[in-house]
Amino acid sequence: MEDVSIFWFRRDLRLEDNHGLFQALKELKNVLPLFIFDTNILDQLENKADARVEFIHSQITEIHNELSKKRSSLLIKTGDPETVFKKLLEEFNVSAVYTNRDYEPYANSRDEKVGRLLNQNKIPFQRFKDQLIFEPGEILNGSGEFYKVFTPFSKVWLSKFDPAKVEEYKPMHWKNLLQTSALKLPTLKEIGFKENDIAIPSKTADEEIISHYNETRNFPAKNGTSRLGIHLRFGTISVRKLVIKASELNATYLNELIWREFYMMILAFNPHVVDQAFKQAYDRIPWRNNEEEFTAWCEGKTGYPIVDAGMRELNTTGYMHNRVRMVTASFLSKHLLIDWRWGEAYFAEKLLDYELASNNGGWQWAAGTGTDAQPYFRVFNPSSQQEKFDKNWKYIKKWIPEINTDKYPKPIVDHKFARQRAIDTYKSALNQ
Repeated sequence: MEDVSIFWFRRDLRLEDNHGLFQALKELKNVLPLFIFDTNILDQLENKADARVEFIHSQITEIHNELSKKRSSLLIKTGDPETVFKKLLEEFNVSAVYTNRDYEPYANSRDEKVGRLLNQNKIPFQRFKDQLIFEPGEILNGSGEFYKVFTPFSKVWLSKFDPAKVEEYKPMHWKNLLQTSALKLPTLKEIGFKENDIAIPSKTADEEIISHYNETRNFPAKNGTSRLGIHLRFGTISVRKLVIKASELNATYLNELIWREFYMMILAFNPHVVDQAFKQAYDRIPWRNNEEEFTAWCEGKTGYPIVDAGMRELNTTGYMHNRVRMVTASFLSKHLLIDWRWGEAYFAEKLLDYELASNNGGWQWAAGTGTDAQPYFRVFNPSSQQEKFDKNWKYIKKWIPEINTDKYPKPIVDHKFARQRAIDTYKSALNQ
């Protein structure tokens, strides 16, 4: 059996400034890079033309090609990670496994299983911080507990953050890669998926957009956001480099990156938020869950133009502007009194940049059930949001060509009535 050490790629699909890969190459010899198409995740995807799977495939193809220039290769497996590792231990004499940490509940249970298997075989399992500046547990209040409110969390985050001390893990020690001829790269079809025509945003951080982010971010008709979410989600860019750039260019943009870390911390300390309200009293809300109204929301046919434009943008491109995400989420949970989990699951299916912690945090914020939430008695008025952020109807006309014609539906519910119904429903449930 060949002697190897393994670096396991997950949410860090890049060779540059990759902490775990850097450490593996620095400390180990015969490093075999590995990627596993995890069937526990893939089997849950109903759309076999899921653009995210195609994106992952394109990124590992890129890594595969780069490694071949270094006379190495990427080993790609499909299956349950624990089962894959059992087979690898039969195939290779593995001295150590290196990877970068992930903080989601499924990732934790997966790593526990793989870690147990490796431990039984006396193989070290080394995990490193790579997708955050501060991990869950690094920013705590004076009592040693996690912050439940964003503002004090962000103040401590900023006080601890020193750009000069953020390390860049420059790729080196390539000679320690396992020298091997190119291993077979499976096609999308071989892993059970097919191509999608949805365009993926560039992974180049546009400095002009970031510099003016605070002025442009709320207007969906403008190209005013970085669109880097999918690249942060799958680690095709370095969060360290992006945070340093944000700290130099725009405090508002940096604040958004801190929100990302806040929600990851909330999820890590409160895994129940995956399918329950953060504030558990809110699990008492009697949702109406009208399926016809949910379908109208999904299809962008509610009769509220800003909501419908957002849903159609999402369905067509896999993206929705962040301001509009808030409006559509609030509309579903408060105007229609449909369980926020229905909307969260729909976004999870459609969003290219879907990331559990942020998606869950954003939905619970909009529904009033989460940490730092929009209070239940504050209900977004879609018409005033539209007047404020798409005054000239540019965004709406782009996504709703039939606007102002008989083909566009009448409002599904009256705003004033829906607002009062939401407030009364929430108040009654919370006073039980």
